[in-house]
Amino acid sequence: MSTIFAPTGRRGLRQIFAGNVAARLAALVALALATVMVGRVGGPDLVGGFTLLRVLPGLAGVLAVAGLPGAAPYFLSSRPSDRRLRSTLAVLTVLGAGLGALGWLALAPLLHRVFFSDWSPLLTVAAASAVFTQVFVAVGKALLQGDGDLPGANYAIVAEEAAYLPVYPLLLVAGRGMGSVLTALVAADVLVAAGIGCRLWRRGFFGGWARPDMRLAAEIAGYGTRGQVGGLLSLVNLRLDVAILGAIAGPGVLGVYAVASKYAELLRLPGLAVTYVLYPVFSRKGRDVAAARTRALMLPALGLNALAAVPLAVVAGMVLPWLYGSAFDDAVRPAWILLAGLVGEGVAGLVSAYLYGVGKPGLNSLAVGAGVIVTVIGDVLLIRPLGAVGAAIASAVAYLTTTAALLVCFRLVSGRGHEANDEPATA
Repeated sequence: MSTIFAPTGRRGLRQIFAGNVAARLAALVALALATVMVGRVGGPDLVGGFTLLRVLPGLAGVLAVAGLPGAAPYFLSSRPSDRRLRSTLAVLTVLGAGLGALGWLALAPLLHRVFFSDWSPLLTVAAASAVFTQVFVAVGKALLQGDGDLPGANYAIVAEEAAYLPVYPLLLVAGRGMGSVLTALVAADVLVAAGIGCRLWRRGFFGGWARPDMRLAAEIAGYGTRGQVGGLLSLVNLRLDVAILGAIAGPGVLGVYAVASKYAELLRLPGLAVTYVLYPVFSRKGRDVAAARTRALMLPALGLNALAAVPLAVVAGMVLPWLYGSAFDDAVRPAWILLAGLVGEGVAGLVSAYLYGVGKPGLNSLAVGAGVIVTVIGDVLLIRPLGAVGAAIASAVAYLTTTAALLVCFRLVSGRGHEANDEPATA
């Protein structure tokens, strides 16, 4: 098996970080192009179905594998010599994909009634195949990440969205409805999963396996579940304001806020990349070295997001009305407020990497939960009198609350007396 990648210099770490941010941006562009393509074929209704088929099967799959995409990098990085580990991860992946597909089939009547009533029941049943294939893509990316192949993981991040672009037009000859959309999604997943499998094979990932271990599987599932709670809460925190705003203020105000929110979320990319890149490194190096590196990188992480927020705030006043029209002038102020709240996301991503890397994903979930509470309270108090601006204020305060809670968790876990370990932080 190949040695696990370790960024040994500051320049190398910067290159890896920049590569992950670039991959995430490229994936967003590919998704935007795919959305435009589907919209040109079938209009808003088909785009809505495309969005649901991208989100719901993937969510069902991640729930079925008990957060395995979050757990795999930790165990692969911290226990690279355990011959039971890779076979256990493989068994959990296959079982989770099967359980996810079966769970989707069991819930198909409810899913059809709530989400897919405009299309045939057969389509809802067939979407179970997307649950199955998306599990392999999600876990495959995590295996590359944990195995130290971060360039390969970046390619997979881009390919997950870009593979759809050439596949969908080829299937339009069979029809221009949801069937072609679903078939293209599944086919793209198969192509990406096959590519990930080939890359893992070349790295020797499938060699030297021992028999799977049930106790190890339970440990992996426990870690993944604790981390998965935070992931779900983070998703809720990002979208809860949208739901409450739509219910209280109506679709017009919601549309303005949605534009501002999507724009401001660009500032989350550096923090996400920091977590993705450093999480396996921290789990491999141990708690003391991880704490020292986290301390050393806090100011640079904060400065990076602050520097990125300035041009985004300046450009918002010009770009948003230009792209969406003068009706969206009111989106600028919420975007500015959200950008202010997201300034700490670089630090939040860094501390999240530390907590995951030292085996404390539950604390990360706890910190995100604090932000969710603030979101709910702020939305109830501020949306009715202030509309989109009120929702932005509530979300900004919630983001800052999550960052503060993460810092408290870091202090509790890392403790004091690690100054002697500050030397490795220069790496």
